[in-house]
Amino acid sequence: DRLYAKFDAIARKHDVFKVETIGDAYMAVANLVKEQSNHTELIAKFALEAVSTANETMIMEDRPELGNVNIRVGFHSGPVVSSVVGNMNPRFCLFGDTVNTSSRME
Repeated sequence: DRLYAKFDAIARKHDVFKVETIGDAYMAVANLVKEQSNHTELIAKFALEAVSTANETMIMEDRPELGNVNIRVGFHSGPVVSSVVGNMNPRFCLFGDTVNTSSRME
C-alpha cells in the first residue's frame, strides 16, 4: 500500500485517472474523464515518475538489505470503451485492444 499511495499522489500531480489496481498492476489513463490534448505527455511523465518513485521505495522498511522496488511500465495510445460492470460489486472497467496492448507492454 505504501507504493500505491505514492502512485496515487503522482497520478493526481500529473492529472491522470487511476482506473484500478489488479495484483501488482496499476492502471491509469489520460484523456478519458476529460479532454486532454497532451495526454501522451501526461501519461509518459506519470510513468517516468512512477519508476523513479518505486526505485526510491524500500521493499520492506524494516529490512533495508532487501533493496528497493523495481518496476516496468507500459503504455499505449488508442481508443477504449469504458463501463461500470457488475451488480453485486460494481467496478469501472476499460476494454479494447489499447488496454490489452498496454498490459502486454509492461
